[in-house]
Amino acid sequence: NPGTLRGRVIVGGGIVGLASARALILRHPALSISVLEKEKDLAIHQTGHNSGVIHSGIYYKPESLKAKLCVQGAALIYEYCNQKGISYKQCGKLIVAVDQEEIPRLQALYERGLQNGVQGLKLIQQEDIKKKEPYCRGLMAIDCPYTGIVDYRQVALSFAQDFQEAGGSVLTRFEVKDIEMAKESPSSSKDGKPSLFSLLNAGEEIRCQYVVTCAGLYSDRISELSGCSPDPQIVPFRGDYLLLKPEKCYLVKGNIYPVPDSRFPFLGVHFTPRMDGNIWLGPNAVLAFKREGYRPFDFNARDVMDIIINSGLIKLASQNFSYGVNEIYKACFLGATVKYLQKFIPEITIGDILRGPAGVRAQALDRDGNLVEDFVFDGGVGDIRNRILHVRNAPSPAATSSIAISEMIVDEVQQRFEL
Repeated sequence: NPGTLRGRVIVGGGIVGLASARALILRHPALSISVLEKEKDLAIHQTGHNSGVIHSGIYYKPESLKAKLCVQGAALIYEYCNQKGISYKQCGKLIVAVDQEEIPRLQALYERGLQNGVQGLKLIQQEDIKKKEPYCRGLMAIDCPYTGIVDYRQVALSFAQDFQEAGGSVLTRFEVKDIEMAKESPSSSKDGKPSLFSLLNAGEEIRCQYVVTCAGLYSDRISELSGCSPDPQIVPFRGDYLLLKPEKCYLVKGNIYPVPDSRFPFLGVHFTPRMDGNIWLGPNAVLAFKREGYRPFDFNARDVMDIIINSGLIKLASQNFSYGVNEIYKACFLGATVKYLQKFIPEITIGDILRGPAGVRAQALDRDGNLVEDFVFDGGVGDIRNRILHVRNAPSPAATSSIAISEMIVDEVQQRFEL
């Protein structure tokens, strides 16, 4: 009976929410903690639609929180998978320069990786690229042997199992539609402070004393329910993947990435092996017209109006116009994507490729059109301010960093809730 639940509630059953629930109950085993998830299954949106790469931490600004959490998080993910018997492959990654103009950026990226403490990095030349990836063409590359792949949904479900075995409870098919003060006297709660209650549109109710939200694509809307600022807004970007036909998967052994261009906000199309033996090519980055819109023509009027009216998307688009047009063009015409992929593996033809799955990334955006790359925490307003914590932005690579992020979230919970 959902109405009887009390204690601490975490809203969101993705990898960050589940990792945080696990970390909180392991640190405070006497607490009553529940996870609420709006879907019938856990970890099916961003967690279940990503590339599965265990990132090494090379891309991020030295000394930044993202860099520290990624390097720490990768080590923790490998350690956790070893402890739990979860399969992964430490297949490595090459970041490949195919033009002379990319080499200075590649060398600067290598220096950044060294500053971030990424293990085993090497700059390699053409002959060594061929040894690692026989079909890959390149002038110079960074060899990142510590990069790996894993099924993050399997990891997230293992977090959920740990959480439940430690005494936590998981309630699915519970979509939080409202967060209000409970209609009861303060003296009726255990510590003399009022509870909160969360309502489902069908009228179900959960009463609890503290709430943590890790709502991913809906983190801004969940925050607004408790009176928080609408900023930063979530703008959904769909990433479409292509698949190499099975008979052509021999062309790729590990991850192959382009040299990132700092003028643009995404890493570019790359080659990614999967745990099931498939090779994914992608993703692109195009605006999604629905927050959970995995197909090109998925549409939600409210989502579109929020994007147009409330976000800084128009400013972002104007600042990155040529990039955006190119991404849309490649999404529509396979031949354009294949031409790009042939810079790295010339043997690939359009006949070797199939359209594959897609994911939607929850990109936090401020009103000036800037991508929000830092972690954003927010509380409620008024009486509930110190009893609710919203994780407004857990930036990529959140899956790689999930265990490290969860420890930081629990630290924040302890401080705010005075546990």
